[in-house]
Amino acid sequence: MPLAGLIEMVEKWLEELMTSYNHDSMKSKNSYTAQIHLKGDLFENLIWWALQSLPDEILVGMDIDANSPHLQEVENFFRSEQHVEGLFQSQGFVINEAHIVNRGNSFSVHHLPEDWTDDMFSSNRGSRAGRFTHWLHTHPNAPAIPSEADADAAQETPGVDMILGLRFSPEGPMPWFNDVEGTRRRLGEEAKPLKSKKTKRRIFRSNQNLSVIGVAPSGHKIHEIQLIAFHKSGLGVNVILVNEKGIPYGWEKLQKSVD
Repeated sequence: MPLAGLIEMVEKWLEELMTSYNHDSMKSKNSYTAQIHLKGDLFENLIWWALQSLPDEILVGMDIDANSPHLQEVENFFRSEQHVEGLFQSQGFVINEAHIVNRGNSFSVHHLPEDWTDDMFSSNRGSRAGRFTHWLHTHPNAPAIPSEADADAAQETPGVDMILGLRFSPEGPMPWFNDVEGTRRRLGEEAKPLKSKKTKRRIFRSNQNLSVIGVAPSGHKIHEIQLIAFHKSGLGVNVILVNEKGIPYGWEKLQKSVD
């Protein structure tokens, strides 16, 4: 689908948020049975694509490069005491490719257009009879918590499913929806209302008077970003955000934090 091309340099504010996210991934590593590494510049584009596609959700097919395994030192650093080897297809390789394959509402977004499915027997392989190992879809102005439709669609995924939740303004026809149970994995802090008193420090303001962590090329003000990954069995997968060399953002600080 025709959207803006890939961005090579990650914006500074997002680098800082990815550093914070990786720190949380390290602290909670034993809550997961596996890990998956996602390139930061690709993650940034996923955010931009999501905001450019509003009011729709988007479904993104993702794949790995067989020549880009996780760095062994990083893999060991984030390895869980509950680690399960071979939990999903392409486990141990960095995600470095993504393509938008559909857009729609929370139900229709999971069904692939015919040009993204294999011709033979595609109708017998569920709503995601496509060619990708991993999948990500977006939750505009909603948390990254799987719905029943999300869980059903994940049964067709050989790798992992990811959900990208974004809180932004202007909201348009989609006010923030947060009435759902589940664990949130945020990049940084939860969006908070700004204090009404004036301060010397300049702070961007939104129509909702919420703190702003970044501004997208589309002009949307971003208040909160959430990201999760899970296996079709329901097990959570720990996401590590890495640079072009496979090194986690904030790697030096992470190593010092456990010394």
